[in-house]
Amino acid sequence: MTTEKNTRVTLCGIGLDNPVIPASGTFGYGYEFAELYDINILGTFSFKGTTKEPRFGNPTPRIAECAAGMINAVGLQNPGVEKVISEELPKLKACFHKPVMANVSGFSAEDYAYTCEKLDREPQVGWLEVNVSCPNVHGGGMSFGTDPEAAAAVTKAVKAVTTKPVIVKLSPNVTDIVSIALAVEAAGADGISLINTLLGMRIDLRTKKPVIANVMGGFSGPAIFPVALRMVYQVANAVKIPVVGMGGVSSAEDVIEMMLAGATAVEVGAANLVDPLASKKIIEALPGTMEKYGIRSLNDMIGGAHHG
Repeated sequence: MTTEKNTRVTLCGIGLDNPVIPASGTFGYGYEFAELYDINILGTFSFKGTTKEPRFGNPTPRIAECAAGMINAVGLQNPGVEKVISEELPKLKACFHKPVMANVSGFSAEDYAYTCEKLDREPQVGWLEVNVSCPNVHGGGMSFGTDPEAAAAVTKAVKAVTTKPVIVKLSPNVTDIVSIALAVEAAGADGISLINTLLGMRIDLRTKKPVIANVMGGFSGPAIFPVALRMVYQVANAVKIPVVGMGGVSSAEDVIEMMLAGATAVEVGAANLVDPLASKKIIEALPGTMEKYGIRSLNDMIGGAHHG
């Protein structure tokens, strides 16, 4: 007899029907995907990285394929926070009726604080995901995420002007991920999400030049999953705040593995670009996968691998 499977989890005090969250930059502002399926089946989603000013992004080409993933250097292309609030959020609200995760990037602690303060006032926003880890923007993003003091300074600046949970998104392009996680926790972060993309590149054998105009970009996809899992495990073991795991997640099994490593919720990134229905399929597969491994409640799995 099949018992009822409980997929619910709580992330920073907000309940989710399931732990599956499309990652920022792979799901737009939601409404494009809402044409394909009812996106309210998602736990939530993290919308496209938003900055204070509009950004055109990096020059093209900015995508390169790899054997088990992809490299992108889009460069945080977005219309700026004012337009996101006036144009994108109303369209999002029409098709998504749950709290949404607002992903924010910037080029100074003041930038981050300005954008987060604006988004914090929006009723649809449940969490602020502060991206200190974008690898393809000059002078911002990852430069904060590779230094514990800088990451802490951004966290403090954002926490000073916001009321909603702040989840800091960390870069894997560091020697010691735990020191940065502990720094943002000490600075008041309510949660941590990781990992953002690894830094990678490809070279075109015909032209003998880098494929991407930016030379390097963020490497994502199934190839990075073991690295992501290791970092989630390390960080979850060190901090007392919730961890959101991501990096190469493409199946219900991957979601459960991330949760065993210590993730409370799990973001799905590159898989959405390969198959727009990826997150839907993962959610639909969760109960059967839980049955296969004798799991009644996903909440009970969080950090399970640490107790073995």
